[in-house]
Amino acid sequence: MHAPPRMPFDQPGPLLPPPLLRDMQAKAPIHAITTATGDPAWLVTGYPQVRALLDDDRLGRSHPDPEHASRIGRSVMFGGPRGGVESERAEHDRMRSLLRPHFAPGRLRALRGRVDALTEGLLDDLAAAGPPADLHAVLALPLPIAVICELLGVPYADRPAFRAWSQAAADTRDQARSRQGYADLVAYGMELVARKRAGGDPDADVISRLAATEGVDDQEAAELAMSLLFAGHETTVAAIGFGVLWLLATPGQWERLATDPAAIDGAVEEVLRAPRLGGNGGIPRYARTGFEVAGVRIETGDLVVLDTGAANHDGAIFADADRFDVTREGPAHLTFGQGARYCIGAPLARMELKAALTGLSARFPGLRLAVEPAGLRFEEHQLTRPLSALPVTW
Repeated sequence: MHAPPRMPFDQPGPLLPPPLLRDMQAKAPIHAITTATGDPAWLVTGYPQVRALLDDDRLGRSHPDPEHASRIGRSVMFGGPRGGVESERAEHDRMRSLLRPHFAPGRLRALRGRVDALTEGLLDDLAAAGPPADLHAVLALPLPIAVICELLGVPYADRPAFRAWSQAAADTRDQARSRQGYADLVAYGMELVARKRAGGDPDADVISRLAATEGVDDQEAAELAMSLLFAGHETTVAAIGFGVLWLLATPGQWERLATDPAAIDGAVEEVLRAPRLGGNGGIPRYARTGFEVAGVRIETGDLVVLDTGAANHDGAIFADADRFDVTREGPAHLTFGQGARYCIGAPLARMELKAALTGLSARFPGLRLAVEPAGLRFEEHQLTRPLSALPVTW
């Protein structure tokens, strides 16, 4: 059985609906809760507390008794503890050191033109097909998959298979399905690594470079590559879909972006701050020692859920926090985390969001939703809970 993966991306979502969140945050920044799996946990919703705890060494992803640890879901990707208590820090540092060169500014700058070209090609297809259209199917889903495939060196033609394995691995309710999906992903990764080792350019893509790195065996290269494949498209698929939804559903926001290209950076950050319907349960951490936060005593082994989505809507920090506004100024959101665990793929996610929103707003200024927002559905059993479809017209 494969061990749970070491995830290079750490992107949370809001756990609570805004009215309940507002009420809880007004009373306290940390709360005793029962998770979806029926386990006890502490939910942290206050921005200052979440920001500090994201980079607090008293919390980690390992647990001394993982079989009996509280969980937020059944997915092996993100539902509970992973790694060994003694080895966690060293494993995390090694993962970051192996992946950091592949996400260096120079490598990502070289990718920008290709991201723009892929976006334009998809928008050409959208224009040729004409309205109405499912923006999830024609842009939000294929763009991140195409980008991560090129970056990693994964055949785009294999997307139906690895997409199915990714969705199985991300299942938050069926642990057996999740484990099998992850095992299938890693097995596929092993095949890719073997191909890269057998020949080709060792500097052609991330998997080739990992395979050529001294001290990295096939298993480690495959697990790192498949974690990147999963996180590098699943999270961005959800972000593009919900970002366009918020822009179209909030009066004046799409028009502002379409008429003022300079608003794009603010739009990207507001999309990243905005809640995703249903959230994904926050970021799970386990207390390595006992300590107090906001007057609450946390004991060793306790599950502490850092809800960055809630923190991003802390009314004490963000003015009119529930309002979506591409011109918003103020504190930085915590969507990509903080400190040593800050999302290594954040620049790539921003690049893809910027390309998608810039191209879409420039070419389809009259874009609008083809259904009422209340009629939209999302994949509630999936880790990132992306939209099932996003019908639009123009």
